Amino acid sequence: MKIEWVDGFEIKAAVDNNEIVITANREGLLSLAKQLTALADAVPGEHIHYDELNSLEEGSAEMIIERIR
Repeated sequence: MKIEWVDGFEIKAAVDNNEIVITANREGLLSLAKQLTALADAVPGEHIHYDELNSLEEGSAEMIIERIR
């Protein structure tokens, strides 16, 4: 699965009062849209792992999105 990023992306994930909050700039939202489209076309079990070491802003909660069916 090809993961594409739009230059200048900023994405943050947080857990607040048992809610997952994802905040992103325009480039971040476009990046997520491309990646979710790629994941939708992938096989069940494929996933994308996001964390502050490779894609999310400092202080973000880790986030995994997985295709199930």
